[in-house]
Amino acid sequence: MRLNIEGLFIKISGVTNEDDALFSIGLGATAVGFDFTPTPRQISAAAAHDIVRRLPSGALSVGLFRNEMPERVVEIANTLGLSAVQLDGPVTGASLAYIAERVNTVMRSLPSTGNPDLAAPIVGVDYLVLPEADDHDSLVDCLAIFLDDAIRTPTVASGGLNPSNVVDVVQNYPVWGIDVRSGVETAPGVKDPVLLGRFIANARWAYDNSYVERHHDEWPL
Repeated sequence: MRLNIEGLFIKISGVTNEDDALFSIGLGATAVGFDFTPTPRQISAAAAHDIVRRLPSGALSVGLFRNEMPERVVEIANTLGLSAVQLDGPVTGASLAYIAERVNTVMRSLPSTGNPDLAAPIVGVDYLVLPEADDHDSLVDCLAIFLDDAIRTPTVASGGLNPSNVVDVVQNYPVWGIDVRSGVETAPGVKDPVLLGRFIANARWAYDNSYVERHHDEWPL
């Protein structure tokens, strides 16, 4: 199911504590993301549940999963009341179908290279997140994909974004949303208030002063 979002979707990923989550939303982020996979930003389902309960009305929460049993993905998503799940790494068609039938919204991370023909929608996937890796070179490799008018699955730009380069990406590429992780941190899982504020403000400015046409009206909810 597509999310009913006006304007640019802004997701702050790798959130590990309530203060960072609430501050991100307070600054204007659309969603916060939780890593339920072994990373330096991994959070327990119990801790994430406490944060989700304290998010203001309208704020979205996304759970990131990699190499997780589909039953476990569904259990965590529905127990916590997550707005969406984001699937990294290899996922079988059967697992994707199982999850998509039982959660609200599915985001699918893809690498910067070796992507399938994205002009045909991936069954069960509501949004594409590119690239999977959190580095600038992988993001650069994806830029041509964001310009492909044949793609009708909304795309989220990720990987290596920071307050400086987000302006170029949002202003020059018709992405539906952006996803930042390390680019607003002082340490893994520790968000910097100044960097967060600059990132969100720069992203919004770039969206309002875009050089490209957006496909929002062509993407059904």
